[in-house]
Amino acid sequence: MEQKKTDTSDNGKTKVLIVDDHWVVVEGIKGALENHEEFVVVGTASDGLEAIEGVKSLKPDVVILDISMPHLNGVEAALEIKRLNKKVRIVIFSMYSDKEYVLSLFKAGISAYVLKEEPLSNLVLAVRSAKTGGTYYSPAVYMAIREHMDNLEAGEGDAGRRGEEDSLTCLSSREKELFPLLADGLSVREISKRLGISPKTVESHKYNIMDKLQVTSSIDLTKIALRKNLIKL
Repeated sequence: MEQKKTDTSDNGKTKVLIVDDHWVVVEGIKGALENHEEFVVVGTASDGLEAIEGVKSLKPDVVILDISMPHLNGVEAALEIKRLNKKVRIVIFSMYSDKEYVLSLFKAGISAYVLKEEPLSNLVLAVRSAKTGGTYYSPAVYMAIREHMDNLEAGEGDAGRRGEEDSLTCLSSREKELFPLLADGLSVREISKRLGISPKTVESHKYNIMDKLQVTSSIDLTKIALRKNLIKL
């Protein structure tokens, strides 16, 4: 299937690129997303190489990506997409929940991982969450990630644990209040409304937190919060 380019004027909508080598799956996803006015499907691709070209030319906000595809699989494509543009959110939609795939994609910085056995409404929720900086993982996927986090926690040396603990204690009271909210995927506007402070103040705290914890993305904040059991997926 060739990449399908559509009108990229988004009018504030979430621009989505669908990548899957099965036409029926692509059409199903398109139908589910097009039932919601907040989304616009700007194109489709049938393999990893086309996905990368689509990211370059169509500039989507979110890429829905299968794993098993010709020419370049989903893991390789996800890594290349993130290398090209770290702001692009990647949602994996696959039948595979193998630990090897899950951990490779998690480390690559994906925002969500939905199994194809789930209803398409869950995929819609995942895309919506990804766009706002949140995460979404199917239960089986979450269990693999949780086990990995537990193993990391058990295997860390005292110096590594102290380093992370020390960085958390360096956060101000307000930053400690914001940290789990940011890590849990709430948007700046949602946090602003919840805490009764301006979006600009939330942004300022967010960058201070990221600087103190020495991370560069919301995904990294989520990983730390998971390790410290401050949030649950």
